[in-house]
Amino acid sequence: MALKARIYKAGINVADMNRHYYADHDLTIARHPSENDERAMLRLMVWLLHASGELQFTKGISTDDEPDIWQKNLSGEIETWIELGQPDEKRIRKACGRAKKVYIYNYGGRSSDIWWQQYHDKVQRFDNLYIYRIPAEGNELVRLIDKTMKLHCIIQDQQVTIGNNADSITVEISQRFPD
Repeated sequence: MALKARIYKAGINVADMNRHYYADHDLTIARHPSENDERAMLRLMVWLLHASGELQFTKGISTDDEPDIWQKNLSGEIETWIELGQPDEKRIRKACGRAKKVYIYNYGGRSSDIWWQQYHDKVQRFDNLYIYRIPAEGNELVRLIDKTMKLHCIIQDQQVTIGNNADSITVEISQRFPD
């Protein structure tokens, strides 16, 4: 018997000072059986960094043809391709060829740094690629996970603060590429 995705509902108020974007979003997050709660919450945080009415979670981890998050235009072309983790060179090349903008958010501490050392020179040719590092503090977001969540998110500079009525976590994202 196949395991089913765990479903989370999140009502989120977003205040993105960088983009002057202020909105409320009701999101459904399907956590794949092979995904842990930390990664699901990191996906949510990354979605919030790019929040818009057109941005969508995809099947992500369960399919090779889709990123974790994307935004398509009305004609079906991929405007934004967003990956979490440490994709290989072939996947990066594919993403950069299919989308106008590609964002990769590395997490995982030391393994993330090793991945970056390996791929730093290989990604220099991509003009539409942006790579960010999520520090270990990102794992603290798991404290906020619940089947039904009411959250607020404030984004200013490279800091993302996500919280509920009882707790909040601030994560400072750093840009790796372009340098």
